[in-house]
Amino acid sequence: MPIDAAKALAAAPRSGEISWNSKDVQLYHLGIGAGANPDKASPATDPDELRYTLESRLHVLPSFATVAGSGSPGVISGLSMPGIEVDLARVLHGGQSLTIHRPLPVTGTATATSRIAAIHDKGKAAVLVMRTEVADAEGPLWTNDAQIFVRGEGGWGGDRGPSGRLEPPAGEPDRVVERPVREDQALLYRLSGDWNPLHADPEFAKVAGFERPILHGLCTYGITLKAVVDTLLGGDVTRVRSYVTRFAGVVYPGETLRIRMWHTPASTRIAVSAVERDDAPVLADTIVEHT
Repeated sequence: MPIDAAKALAAAPRSGEISWNSKDVQLYHLGIGAGANPDKASPATDPDELRYTLESRLHVLPSFATVAGSGSPGVISGLSMPGIEVDLARVLHGGQSLTIHRPLPVTGTATATSRIAAIHDKGKAAVLVMRTEVADAEGPLWTNDAQIFVRGEGGWGGDRGPSGRLEPPAGEPDRVVERPVREDQALLYRLSGDWNPLHADPEFAKVAGFERPILHGLCTYGITLKAVVDTLLGGDVTRVRSYVTRFAGVVYPGETLRIRMWHTPASTRIAVSAVERDDAPVLADTIVEHT
């Protein structure tokens, strides 16, 4: 079979140096819609948006960690690990978790160490967990887990792993916001490092089973975290401690995201749906832990 679980799990971790600067941070922020706040009359000059887009005021949204160093958050790199040989057209990003150990600097150089932390047999698919731990000279910065869903590669009798499904949030959400996705959002976001043609090439998208290119799941992930920070955390990116989600459905560029938030002092539950498709689920089992 294309996935040799024993070989992949036994493989030595891969380490390498990554670096980023303010331009990388600004490009990422633009890729998730910064500078276009629909809640403000003049978003381009809104001081709240300038903290994401102007180098003299720049703060780093923690989800930037998923692309820092122009990497593809473990999804593409995970497919090149020993014991993993799969068709990219069968691959979907199933989920993402991020733990922030310290606020991300605007400019940095760090060492990223990656390994396959788990492989789950879901019957008709396999789920690879690609863990990346990043540290600089001062110590750990963040830990990223990417859940890589590979259709048609299950059924070898391996551990099914945790379900990851949570009970639905109780009651009505504390806040609901909508965020439009530009028609060219995926083309802009991919400049931060995730070059999968699924998000740009119509023919490739059709081969993968989609009517047209879809938005990167991690773009939706970033849009959602920004909405939580701006709406409930006073715009303070340093309050975020961790962020986990399951990608429950696709988003097509040009659609509108409806982001529902259930807020407590220590965490916020979130559900995201596509407005134009009868609130089709997009992100589920989503939690931001914060101060």
